[in-house]
Amino acid sequence: MELQTNAALIIIDQQQGILEPRLGRRNNPQAEERMLDLLGEWRSSGRPVIHVQHLSRSPDSVFWPGQSGVEFQPRFLPQDSEWLIQKQVPDAFCSTGLEARLREARIGQLIIVGVATHNSVESTARTAGNLGFDTWVAEDACFTFDKADYFGTPRSAEEVHGMSLGNLHGEYATVTGSAQILAAG
Repeated sequence: MELQTNAALIIIDQQQGILEPRLGRRNNPQAEERMLDLLGEWRSSGRPVIHVQHLSRSPDSVFWPGQSGVEFQPRFLPQDSEWLIQKQVPDAFCSTGLEARLREARIGQLIIVGVATHNSVESTARTAGNLGFDTWVAEDACFTFDKADYFGTPRSAEEVHGMSLGNLHGEYATVTGSAQILAAG
C-alpha cells in the first residue's frame, strides 16, 4: 500500500447539518478527528484536497440550500487552493464534473472520508472503483447512523457502517484505517 504523490483526499458532506440530532445515533465518535488528521497531512504535503458539499433537492433535508445546515463546519472549510464539488445526489461523481477534473489533473488515487458511510461515501466509492480509480476508504474517518433494514429490522450504526464497508472492500475500494493511510504516505 503506497500513496501516490498526487493522491486526492475527498471529504464528503462535512456540513453543519450532519450534526443535526434528528439524524439519530451515530457511530465512530472520533471520525472527525481522523478526517482532520488526514486533512492536516494532505495540506502539509501539498496533495490535492476535494471538499464535497451536498445541496439537497428536498426542503426537509439538513442540507437544503439557504439554511445553516448546508454550510461547511468551520473546521472543514475549504482553502482557496482546494477543490469544491457540489452535488445533489449521494454520488459525488454524478453530474458534477469530478471525473473529468480528476482525469485532467492526472489523479488516479482517491482517499475517501466523510458521511454517511452507507450513503454518499459508499455511492462515491463504488463509482470511483467502477471508473478505475485506485480507491481507498478510511473506515475510522467515516460514520453513519442507526437505520432499519429493508425488512424493518433496526440496525445499529455500527452494523450499517460495517455492512457498507463490507460491500466496498475488495471490489470497489480498499478499506483501511487512517493510521495505515498516513503511514503509507
